[in-house]
Amino acid sequence: QVQLVESGGGSVQAGGSLRLSCAASGYTHSSNSMGWFRQAPGKEREGVAAIYTGNGKTYYRDSVKGRFTISQDNAKNTVYLQMNSLKPEDTAMYYCAAEVGEDLVQVAQWVGYLPPHFGYWGQGTQVTVSS
Repeated sequence: QVQLVESGGGSVQAGGSLRLSCAASGYTHSSNSMGWFRQAPGKEREGVAAIYTGNGKTYYRDSVKGRFTISQDNAKNTVYLQMNSLKPEDTAMYYCAAEVGEDLVQVAQWVGYLPPHFGYWGQGTQVTVSS
């Protein structure tokens, strides 16, 4: 049973930083796609960033490029999302997602967005950015 547990959300002022963590357990495949999605009230879920653990390849949506960084710690089976220069429009519930054995980062690079074709999802962590 794959489990994803997010942490690190909170409230910050615009320009501040937060680091989200996603601890994964329950699978042993070495090459997986790990992604972060977000959903604000009244808006559709959108893919924010992803990493393919097989080779470290990453994807970012345009609005977070240069501000967010996704990284992995294979020893801890944990993926991080470092969020800097936060803006009020970054306010949302952030979800960690995992797809075992598939390279969805490559798919995102082909289609221009991160598809929500992840099989496993966390419960979410709230990020609130005030102006």
